[in-house]
Amino acid sequence: MSGGARQRSDWAGGRGRGWAGGRFRSPVGSHEKRVIAQTAAPAGEPAPSGAPSAKAPAAGWRGAAAWAGDFAAGWAPVGGRILLGLVLAWFGYHELLLPGEWTGYVPVINETSNLAIVAVLVHGWVLFVLAVALIAGIAPRVSAAIASVLTLEIVISLSVSGLSDTSMRDVGVLGLAICLTGCRGQRLVLRG
Repeated sequence: MSGGARQRSDWAGGRGRGWAGGRFRSPVGSHEKRVIAQTAAPAGEPAPSGAPSAKAPAAGWRGAAAWAGDFAAGWAPVGGRILLGLVLAWFGYHELLLPGEWTGYVPVINETSNLAIVAVLVHGWVLFVLAVALIAGIAPRVSAAIASVLTLEIVISLSVSGLSDTSMRDVGVLGLAICLTGCRGQRLVLRG
């Protein structure tokens, strides 16, 4: 700086952020500064100029409905993830416990062969591991995506012989898995 003039601490010497001309540009832009100032303002004081004002919550049943909607929007993915995990755990457990009863669902392979039993056992372990990952919140979107592919395989193999109550139930489970694949920012996760 020439002439001993002092610059603001966030001055970047131009547009943009990061390093330019040997000087560090502030990573905080004007929008971020307004948000920080708005959240840091003490209660009872007006928000800084240019910051959006928050509406007071509605009273009565509309306020309760809005609160319930916000609560459901935040926690519904967690509930869906746990319920999908319980369904996968149920079927995975039973496939591992009695694989001979599930070999009839293995497509293309003779149901009395040892290969069918191995396929059911592998399928049961995959279901069980996915269930644990979904319930614990370990990479929930990836787990839900894998569950979607696995459930799609189940729906297709069941639908080959015609639509039934079982295949239509699995279409609903597939829909839940697909919806959970798209949910960002879920709560109670170990790794997003």
